[in-house]
Amino acid sequence: MTTYQTILAAVDGSDEAKCALRKAIDMAAKHSARLIIAHVIDTRTSTAINYYDRYISERAEEQAEKLLLNYKEEAARAGLKSVTTVIEHGSPRTRITNVISKEYEADVIVTGATGLNAVGRLLIGSVSEAIVRHARCDVLIVRKDQKHVE
Repeated sequence: MTTYQTILAAVDGSDEAKCALRKAIDMAAKHSARLIIAHVIDTRTSTAINYYDRYISERAEEQAEKLLLNYKEEAARAGLKSVTTVIEHGSPRTRITNVISKEYEADVIVTGATGLNAVGRLLIGSVSEAIVRHARCDVLIVRKDQKHVE
């Protein structure tokens, strides 16, 4: 059986991401692993908006910080000692696989099956699909569990 030392949970605030985070917390506890909780602020769409760009960016950053703080607290309540949060800007599909997973030397990436951006998924494919295709480590795609989502 594989033992994971560094688990990367890629989250976006969706119900699926909450399920993925909980799975990642369970895995980190079982493997005594380090947990990296990452959120990528998708700047591909906001770069076209010049006037509101700074306001949108600031709000997205605030929301990401709040989201990751809540997730880090959840991991701490589960008994995890080594939890790091990461906020990146850019394309989630490339930042997760090409930057974050490499920088933190992730053994496995855990992410939800679907996320918040349904329009983007229709036009250019899902982030989870891109992660599976391009990751250089194991990937676990977590489906939404209706019983445990708040």
